[in-house]
Amino acid sequence: MPTTPHTQTLHYQIICENPQQRFIKIRVEFPVSNSQTIVKLPSWRPGRYELGNFAKNIKGFRVLDASLNELAFRKTNKDTWEIATENTDKITVEYSYFANELNAGSTYFDENQLYVNPVNCMVYMPELIEMSIELQLNISSEWQVACGLEQNGLTLKAANFDQLADSPFICSACLQKGTYQVNEHTFYIWFNGIENIPWERVISDFKRFTEKQLEHFSEFPTKDFHFLIHVLPYPAYHGVEHVTSTVLTLGPTYAVFNELYSELLGVSSHELYHVWNVKTIRPTDMLPYDFSEENYSELGYVYEGVTTYLGDLYLLKSGVFDLKKYLEELKTQLQKHFDTLGRFNYSVAQSSFDTWLDGYVPGIPGRKTSIYTEGCLLAFVCDIAIRKATNNEKGIEDAMRTLYFETAKKGIGYTRESYQSILEETAGVSLVHIFDNFIYGTKAFDNLLNDTFEFLGLEWKQLPSDSFAESRLGIKYQSKNGAVNLLSIYPESPAEQAGLSLNDEIIAVNEYRISTDFDRWLMFLATNKTLDLILMRNGKTRSITIQLNDVTYYKKQHLILVSNPSKNQKEALMAWKK
Repeated sequence: MPTTPHTQTLHYQIICENPQQRFIKIRVEFPVSNSQTIVKLPSWRPGRYELGNFAKNIKGFRVLDASLNELAFRKTNKDTWEIATENTDKITVEYSYFANELNAGSTYFDENQLYVNPVNCMVYMPELIEMSIELQLNISSEWQVACGLEQNGLTLKAANFDQLADSPFICSACLQKGTYQVNEHTFYIWFNGIENIPWERVISDFKRFTEKQLEHFSEFPTKDFHFLIHVLPYPAYHGVEHVTSTVLTLGPTYAVFNELYSELLGVSSHELYHVWNVKTIRPTDMLPYDFSEENYSELGYVYEGVTTYLGDLYLLKSGVFDLKKYLEELKTQLQKHFDTLGRFNYSVAQSSFDTWLDGYVPGIPGRKTSIYTEGCLLAFVCDIAIRKATNNEKGIEDAMRTLYFETAKKGIGYTRESYQSILEETAGVSLVHIFDNFIYGTKAFDNLLNDTFEFLGLEWKQLPSDSFAESRLGIKYQSKNGAVNLLSIYPESPAEQAGLSLNDEIIAVNEYRISTDFDRWLMFLATNKTLDLILMRNGKTRSITIQLNDVTYYKKQHLILVSNPSKNQKEALMAWKK
C-alpha cells in the first residue's frame, strides 16, 4: 500500500447550492495509512449535555480514494463509519447535511444566510483531531462572515478539530456589526435579522458588564470575542457558549430592544461568563471533551448554576441593572425552584448527571430539578456564606478566580472536592453542610435562603398564587381547545387526594361548562368548599369531587428591599453589589 507522510493541514469545504432544499454539501480530505479507517461525527455538542443524534441529518454519504474511485464502508454505530482504505493514502468524504433548524446550536441554510455549528455537521478522524484545519466556504461573495476563527477571505482556519467544532459562524449580507474595546481585547456584536440597532445603548451596556467580569477575573482567556445574535420574527430565547464567541437567538423582532432587552443583556452576560466557566474552567469529567459519547458530570451546579447566578449579578455589579430589576430576575429563579416538585426527590448533582438522560424536557412528574435554577440559588447561598465569614471582603467571584488560576491555567480540571475546597479556603470556614445537605442532598433550604436574604436586608415572602387552581386545588393547568389540561399536581393537595391525574381534561365544574374562565368559576363556586368536576380521561368522562381546605400550595414569590435596613445590612448589600 502506498504511504505518504500526513499533511500539516486538513481541508474541509462547504458547498452551498439550491437553498430552497436546505441541504449543504460537505467535503473533507483525510490522509490515511491503515487498511481500515474510522470517521466519526460528534454525538453531542458542548453547551447541551445530551446526545444530539446529528447523523440523522446526513444523506448521500460516500468516500473516494486518491484516484476518485468510490470506497466501500460500513456504519458501525449511529455516527461512525468504517472505511476500507488498504489501497490509498488519501480519502475524500462527501455528504449532504440537512440544515433546516435555526437555534443557537444548530445549522441552517436558506437564500439569505448560511449558519453553521461545525460540531453538528463536520466529520473527523479521531487520530487526526490535533491537525490544523482550513475550511473553504463556497458562498456568495456579497456575504459577510461572522466567526471567531482566523479568516483569509472565504477560508477559515482552525488549530485543530476541537477549535473548529467550537467555532460557529454566520454568513449573510444582512449582518450588522458593532465593536468595543476592553483592555487589549476587541468584542464584536453581530446582529442578523434586524436593522435600526440602538448601537450607543447596546455597546454601552455590553461594555459595562464585560469590564466588570474582566476586572474580577483579571484576564480574559482569548484575544477577541464575538456575540453572534440571530433576531427572529417569532418567540425565541437561547444561547450557547464557545471560547471565542457565543450564538444567541432572541425574538420576536419587534421586542428585542423593548420588553426583551433585559433578556438580551442577561443571556449575553451569561454566555460571556461561560468563556471562563466551562469553556476554560472545566470539570475533570469533561477535560478533554469526548465527542463520541456522553461526558457525565455531577458538577452542572458549577458550570451552569454559578454562571446563571453571576451572569445576572454582573449586570447589577456593573450598573446595567438596578437593584429592583436584578431582584425581579432572582425572584424568577425562586419561583422556578418552588414550582419544581422534583427538588424533594433528586439533588441538583444527580440532576446534572442525568441531563444526558432527560435534562432538557420536563420528564416524569417530580423526578428531577434544574441545574440552572438550583445551581443559581445554591451559588447565591454559597456567595453570601463566604461574605458572612469574611466580613464582606470576599465572595464567590473570588473563589471562581482562584479556580481559574488553580485549574484552567494549569491545564487541569476540577472535581467536587477541589471546588468545595476552594470555596472553603475563600470563606475560611467549612461549607460541608451546604454541599452534603443541599447540593448532594434533597433537604429543603428555605431557612438558608431566608437567612441569606436577611443578611442583605432583603424581605422575602411567599404569597398565595393569584390562580385559585394553583393556590387552593394544587394544580397547574393549560387552557386548550375549550378544556383545561392538567400539567402539574402538588403532593398531598386536594387535587391529588381527590384522584386527579396529569393530562386530565376538566370540562365542567358544578355542572357549569368551563374554558379559559376556569379560575373565575372556581372562585365563584368554591364557597361551600366542595367542587364537583367532570373530566375526560383516556377518552372517557368521569366525575370527581374535590374537598378544599385552608392550606395554600403553589405560592408566588415576593422579594424587595426592607424598608429600614440596619447598618450591617446596608454594608453587606453595598459590598455584594460592588
